[in-house]
Amino acid sequence: MSRPRIVVVGAGFGGLHTLRHLERRIPNGAADIALVAPHDYMLYSPLLPQVASGLLTPQSVAMSVHRLTRKTRLVPGHAIGVDTQDRTVVVRRPTGELLPCKYDRLVLAPGALTREFDIPGLTQHAYGAKTLAEAVLLRDHVLAQLELANDSRDPVEREERCRFIVVGGGYTGVETAASLMRLCEEAARRYPELRSVIRWHLVDIAPKVLPELGDRLGRKALDLLRNLGIEVKLKVTVREVTADKVVLTDGRALPCRTLIWTAGVTPSPLMETLGKPTQRGRLEVGADLAVPGQPDVFAIGDAAAVPNLSHAESAYCPPTAQYATRQAATVAQNVVNSVLGRPLREFKHKDMGLVVDLSGKDALARILQFDLSGLPALAATRGYHLVSVPSPTARARIAANWGIRAFTGGEVSRMGFADEGRPSSFVANESVQYLDEAASRSEGARLLDNERERYGED
Repeated sequence: MSRPRIVVVGAGFGGLHTLRHLERRIPNGAADIALVAPHDYMLYSPLLPQVASGLLTPQSVAMSVHRLTRKTRLVPGHAIGVDTQDRTVVVRRPTGELLPCKYDRLVLAPGALTREFDIPGLTQHAYGAKTLAEAVLLRDHVLAQLELANDSRDPVEREERCRFIVVGGGYTGVETAASLMRLCEEAARRYPELRSVIRWHLVDIAPKVLPELGDRLGRKALDLLRNLGIEVKLKVTVREVTADKVVLTDGRALPCRTLIWTAGVTPSPLMETLGKPTQRGRLEVGADLAVPGQPDVFAIGDAAAVPNLSHAESAYCPPTAQYATRQAATVAQNVVNSVLGRPLREFKHKDMGLVVDLSGKDALARILQFDLSGLPALAATRGYHLVSVPSPTARARIAANWGIRAFTGGEVSRMGFADEGRPSSFVANESVQYLDEAASRSEGARLLDNERERYGED
């Protein structure tokens, strides 16, 4: 009997933790485990705002898949289609060629992409804050704007370069605005003439920031942001973006050359290629994380609509790292159980809360319904991150970076990454062309035929 082929798509929280659980549960040589992912690292995205501000180095939040796994084979590339009939994942390699990846059990955890909106100029001029490259380049860009403004005698240009707008009042938007505002404060010590010109704005169509924290901590977050000097405008969003101006839906036209978009993500289009029911792009699965009618396919994380059995007020689990990490343990056990013919387990998880690090000494946390702020929240926030990071090496780097900043201060020099253009999630989204259900099936069959002719494999 041939060994079962287990394929995991995505190296995020769900995918990587699934692999680690599988490796612990499956004896050596009992199964072939493969990971399909465009990068060979897991990104600890909750700390990306601290990379953008320079508080952490990029290596601190990029955990090597090779270091964290021992029995997994990496298939580099994007999964762009799934042929459930022939049990094949269609992979587009970095070289552009297509490759079939056969499976007996498949776990889909491809995560989400930056959501595009039909706003004139958005995809051409907005900056993203979702990927490691964007975080590094965004820091360079912000510092470059201050350098150029300081070197300019044109008051209009100075105003444009010194105004920064963040769209999105959720976790990423709030932390990004606070972290980069502090970076500007540090840089402004070099450019005292710019202190009175630098402006940071946070806008969101929602009526409150960080609604997950509840009303009291939400108001506290709003006060902290405004005390930092960030102008927060709610029930407002962007109407138009140009190279030097942002027009809001309240009619204001703000001179600005930096719009940072954090106002939403969309599930990976891969989930639509199976031809199975979805909820706003998220693939529907049962409480056992298996796709109905497709017992050999499982899905977890941001791109899966997982029934929330622990919270009656919410039909589906929220797309957070906390839930994806817990789903990974259940799906790994269910993959093993399905191979062995055992009953599958249902996924249940009680939300542990949310932590928000506003840089400096400001933080907020809601842990098991207990609200924290100030230093207790900062200790809880950073302690949570250190515990959640799966790599001891990365954990050591993060702790060292925090210690270095606390004792020696930060660096505000540019690295030169933003000199050649604009980083953008929107551009990255456009570079991956996903297949539909029919094309996935056709392409999967064609690639398998080619493989059989070339290698004579079954």
